[in-house]
Amino acid sequence: MDILRRGRLSTDIDEEVLCFSSSMEADERVFHADIEVDKAHVVMLREQGIINEEQCSAILSALDRIKKEGILALDSSYEDVHIAIEARLIQLIGEDTGGRMHSGRSRNDEVATCIRITLRHELICLMDELHSLITTLVNIASKHCETLIPGYTHLQHAQPTTLAHHLLAHAHAFMRDLERIMDAYKRTNQNPLGAVAFASTSFSINRERTTQLLGFASIMENSMDAVSTRDFMIESLSCAANLMTNLSRIAEEIILWSCSEFDFIELSDRYTSTSSVMPQKKNPDIAELIRGKTGSVYGALMSVLAICKSLPYSYNRDLQEATPHIWKGMEIARLSIHMTQGMLSTMKIKKENMKKALNMGFTAASELADTMVRTTGISFRTAHYIVGTLAKTGKTPTLSEIDELSLNIIGEKLSDKGLSEESIKKALDPMEIIRKRDISGATSPKEVQRQITVLKKKLEDTQHRIRLIHNNITKASEELEKICEQYKQKNL
Repeated sequence: MDILRRGRLSTDIDEEVLCFSSSMEADERVFHADIEVDKAHVVMLREQGIINEEQCSAILSALDRIKKEGILALDSSYEDVHIAIEARLIQLIGEDTGGRMHSGRSRNDEVATCIRITLRHELICLMDELHSLITTLVNIASKHCETLIPGYTHLQHAQPTTLAHHLLAHAHAFMRDLERIMDAYKRTNQNPLGAVAFASTSFSINRERTTQLLGFASIMENSMDAVSTRDFMIESLSCAANLMTNLSRIAEEIILWSCSEFDFIELSDRYTSTSSVMPQKKNPDIAELIRGKTGSVYGALMSVLAICKSLPYSYNRDLQEATPHIWKGMEIARLSIHMTQGMLSTMKIKKENMKKALNMGFTAASELADTMVRTTGISFRTAHYIVGTLAKTGKTPTLSEIDELSLNIIGEKLSDKGLSEESIKKALDPMEIIRKRDISGATSPKEVQRQITVLKKKLEDTQHRIRLIHNNITKASEELEKICEQYKQKNL
């Protein structure tokens, strides 16, 4: 009989009820984390004198065997991986020894700890992938500080810019995503183990020790909060949803830029498909899937929010339903970053087509108006009126055409107020327009190079922080394994 049900309950769980309530399929994600949590808890129990050396050694050796056997070897008649592991442990070494592992612990704090350990790994993967994506954007941008491209508002030609300036807009957005994920990691990397069901325990456990062995930064201070909150999952999924919003924006531009109407880029065959009936097609399927999968991450976030809403303290079984959504959201986000980085790093950039596109839509209009203001002293709104009227003709304006129009509008020729053919020529030159825009954040090659330098420094700093996170967890894991080996060797 189920080791949990044999006391208070008189029958095994009904098969239909088990099928409805089981989390075994989703628990595959936390199997290795559970073994690690078990080991840290057992080491702490031995150090606190709650179990003896022989019991400690036997449990640790059996846990190694269970880890080697894998989750598929566990009895699937149990409702979750945590009790299935304990049942297998008891089967291997007997209840008198194996039954001691759960002293001073509940599934409530065990589950919460396993989720946090697994989620922090997912967040680290997101950090690594995002760092790689931002690096790719910065590297491409550094080669295209003078590659002209139309800038758009409302998907209409607006003003000239450079490919570098455009790509850096995405890089800055992704850098904020990376910073948000690093913040979410800090609140995920807290230890709930020792909170037990919700009121902690009368066993003399050492929460600080398991915190150290599992690589957490701190304990969760309130035991009721520790087992019942899933705000760290909501925050992490919120970060993933925001990230997917930014990924979907660049995916949309990849889709647009690769179509015949734009023809700014050509994607690698690796990230495209063709039609089953139209042999000429090269479809940007991966970018479209990223755009579509964004909705799936939004759905995961909404699901967890809805599940967690209005739950009374402390633990409720509803929370089991939240966990699969976090793994789905994290996996989609991670793979989407990876695919985006791959598309960008392998795409062919058609510089001449980008430059030709500047001839459409009178993208120099606002600079011409600014030039009129600077050289003649008229107000910007008046210059806007004059240039807007000129734009209706669809032609590049000459000084005589401007004078004729200004005479009708303000009663004066702008040439009499200082406007010249030379100043008009410079105002209509895309590269001249870009070079003039050299204030902070603007499009001039010099300013874009400064932004690249700033981003490279941020990338260097964040890489150092990510490396420290990796090292802290690796160090804790190695220390735990070393201690486990020592306890096992003592009783060989």
